[in-house]
Amino acid sequence: MPFLFALPTTSHVSFVNHLRSDTHPSLLLTATTYRGVLRDGLKRHKRLHPSSQASNLSNVLSSLTDYLPYLFALDAGLNAKCTSSGEAVVISQRELVVVWRPTLTASIPGQEAARVKGRNFEFEMAFVLSSLAYTYTLLARTQLRILFGQIALTADQRITAITSATKSLLSACSIHNYLLSRSEQSSAVLPIAECTSSVFGALASLALAEATLLAVLKDDPYPAAVARERNKNDTEWMIKSPEIPKVRAHLFARLCVAAADHAGRAYSLLVNLNSIDRTLVRYLDDLRRTARGKACRFLAIDADLSGKTGDAIAWLRGGKKELGASTLDSHESNKSRRFAKFKKDWTEKREDKRIEKDGEWGMDAGRIEEGRVIEMLEKKWTKQNDTVNYQIIPPTEPLLATMPSGREIHSPKSFVVPSLDAEVLSRMRAPPSPSEAVFSGGVSDSEEDEAPGYDKEPVGAYPGAKAELHASGTTYY
Repeated sequence: MPFLFALPTTSHVSFVNHLRSDTHPSLLLTATTYRGVLRDGLKRHKRLHPSSQASNLSNVLSSLTDYLPYLFALDAGLNAKCTSSGEAVVISQRELVVVWRPTLTASIPGQEAARVKGRNFEFEMAFVLSSLAYTYTLLARTQLRILFGQIALTADQRITAITSATKSLLSACSIHNYLLSRSEQSSAVLPIAECTSSVFGALASLALAEATLLAVLKDDPYPAAVARERNKNDTEWMIKSPEIPKVRAHLFARLCVAAADHAGRAYSLLVNLNSIDRTLVRYLDDLRRTARGKACRFLAIDADLSGKTGDAIAWLRGGKKELGASTLDSHESNKSRRFAKFKKDWTEKREDKRIEKDGEWGMDAGRIEEGRVIEMLEKKWTKQNDTVNYQIIPPTEPLLATMPSGREIHSPKSFVVPSLDAEVLSRMRAPPSPSEAVFSGGVSDSEEDEAPGYDKEPVGAYPGAKAELHASGTTYY
């Protein structure tokens, strides 16, 4: 948590060859230059090792924020809108064709999705703003990574990390909401399902669900207690036992239900879109399960604070059922029990390795972590109930039917459209100098991004074998 998005890449395009502006002649050249810088940054980011991409996100974010004011200036000029800094008139001379490689489109396992050509300005706007939202989500992942490290954190450090990640997720949510409203108002037809209103609405709900769960995590002491228990470098337990402060359990439960509703809404929007990557759909389902499991846990804590240990254990078992954890009855064989425990331990160890290597951790939306917390509480309260309280544990289904409604905590702000300063826009009125050249990027396109008809080297051949084979007329196998 949050979802691990992959940033899309694009090929070079020159606005000078497709658009014309008599009022601001330098605007097209400058916008093309900043787009080249963005293209170069996305290419370099993609070719970095996954462990090095997190530190490069600030460079990608800078390239996106530098390019967006010029992109919106072109959009305002094409649609005859007045910007806050003046008026720029842009005329379309030729059909604008931009090429982007999508990252949420389903593809053959082990291969990237094919490049997609867009023949309107909305296609460019959708991918650039989506890249900005993905970058904010990835920044939230980076800011939360410190919570799962081997270094014990103070309460202030945890709150600072969670607050920063929440701001990034809310920024991503506002961008997706802007794309949703823009797609509903536009009549342009985009050639890919990734740029439809259903996907934009699902991603906005996803970001809001993750931000809502972070609001709960900020004051939730139980995941930190479980992490400290598993942390080999933590020695504070030698001095004093970990303190678990009382929490506003019923309020947190309603917040978790609201997060589950947002995740369920996103899941319903994407589950029937076969062209969307199934990894995202499975993550949405896991996030919904995790949120409902957390809600059950907080309702269990609320019942335990009221002295109802039996109801608390029933809520925990209901939480395990919501998480999809396998619950074995007493009459089942020991072989089934051992296999289920082995499978669970192996899954948890694999997730721990991913966290240590800074890989694709958190793709279960925190389901494993929440399962550990529920198991810790269930073991503790079951022992108390068997030795002290002796309360009857009711069935879980009637309790799950009484789960309260959700409560919202965040109100995402509207996306503020960036605009050029009046002084910068006035300088665009001057014609470009003949010596000025467009920056197309310092990184060349990969073989997949070359123009159609690009003749690749034969598989397994040494460099230069292609020309020799064509000259001899033979075929390489």
